[in-house]
Amino acid sequence: MKILYGIQGTGNGHLTRAMELIPHLQQKGDVEILISGEQYDLPLTIEPNYRMKGLYFVFGKNGGIDLKATFNKINSFRFIKEIRNFPIEKYDLVISDFEPVSAWACNRANKNCIGLSNQAATLHPLAPKPKTFDPLGKLILEYYAPTTVCYGFHFKKLSPQIFTPIIRKEVRALKPENNGHFTVYLPSYDDTKIIKHLKKFDHLKWQVFSKHCKKAYKVKNIQVHPIQGQLFMNSIASASGIISNAGFGATSEALFLGKKLLVIPMKNQYEQQCNAAMLKSMGVATMKSMKSKHHAILEEWVDAGQVVKVDYKDQSAAIVDTILKNHKF
Repeated sequence: MKILYGIQGTGNGHLTRAMELIPHLQQKGDVEILISGEQYDLPLTIEPNYRMKGLYFVFGKNGGIDLKATFNKINSFRFIKEIRNFPIEKYDLVISDFEPVSAWACNRANKNCIGLSNQAATLHPLAPKPKTFDPLGKLILEYYAPTTVCYGFHFKKLSPQIFTPIIRKEVRALKPENNGHFTVYLPSYDDTKIIKHLKKFDHLKWQVFSKHCKKAYKVKNIQVHPIQGQLFMNSIASASGIISNAGFGATSEALFLGKKLLVIPMKNQYEQQCNAAMLKSMGVATMKSMKSKHHAILEEWVDAGQVVKVDYKDQSAAIVDTILKNHKF
């Protein structure tokens, strides 16, 4: 059996999930990998067969998507060419983790495509939604990478086809402790904006990991690092608490490690707004934006924030078996 696994390259959660699932798929057939987009920070442990531009968002520096940079990156002619030229017919099974080239190539060829993503779960009827409805955001989730069957991941199980998060083995191997610092991972904010707010809490130790930083530096009580895999994992494992955007990967790992968590969902990003709604329903602290008027929320969380307990068992092999069984492979 020949299998194609399409991975969305915006953010790191899609990659970490794929790196856990692909070895199990390789036991069932010949797996080839497609990655589109270029906004990830992790080193690849599995070499992709195809690297494509696809369609992807560019992180901004003020808490959301950089719409201008994203628009400048969009090349619809190239994207259509990637879809038309992709040899989708040679695969028996196509899995897309919110990856648009593989999904639209299947759509064009009238071929089944199995969606396997957090995005699929956010659309589930039982998944909490943000108070403000975003029709454009919902349309993007539905049609950005259309699939014929969906399996999803969310912070708690909602149905037989919605699983709890896959936690990479490197994080499972960590031994959590509390060294007293707070880890901050807000890729949609510029360092200077983060520092401006954190330095007001000068009695605390902060470790900031930034997409916009090339070399580590320190400002008073704030240590800023470029995103480095092992250093970041060590920081979250030993943190007193973690502040993050509401992306699925980092938040799932924080919960798994038993850390108190504060999330600030990205602006104009419906998936993150949905993730934040789910986390809030579970008791996780949320903050609308990194602004002075929200400092009371941050201060209360630092002093009295609670750990939300979860039980995220390793189910990677079972998920692969479920998909193959349900689709008669």
